[in-house]
Amino acid sequence: MSELAVKRRLAAILSADVVGYSKLMGADEEGTLNALRQARREHVDPAIAGNSGRIFKTTGDGLLAEFSSAVDAVRAAIALQKSLAARTDGTSITFRIGVNLGDVIIEGDDVFGDGVNIAARLQEMAEPGSVFMSAIVH
Repeated sequence: MSELAVKRRLAAILSADVVGYSKLMGADEEGTLNALRQARREHVDPAIAGNSGRIFKTTGDGLLAEFSSAVDAVRAAIALQKSLAARTDGTSITFRIGVNLGDVIIEGDDVFGDGVNIAARLQEMAEPGSVFMSAIVH
């Protein structure tokens, strides 16, 4: 065997992405970056960690998080959206979130596979400020 065995597990994946990030950056790069950092620190990270999740990948305006429970992933998504909706700081960072439960491939600290890809596609279909979940999660 020339290939190493692939490690798999069932996981709930949360995919989140900032709505209109390119437009926000075009209007005010520094302000947008600071608002995103603040949103991560005050809303995103606490919602994910508080529901037993871990962020395994970030992009400029998005992230992927893994949970061992679909219930925890949905609770994190709802907590995040409610927390962002309740803020009064005037920032315009809004997320779309997708949640899926599926078989994933584990490689070090990273997660790959259809379980992740489907969560990302669900996030793309979500309305700003909402959570879109797969049927299996529902």
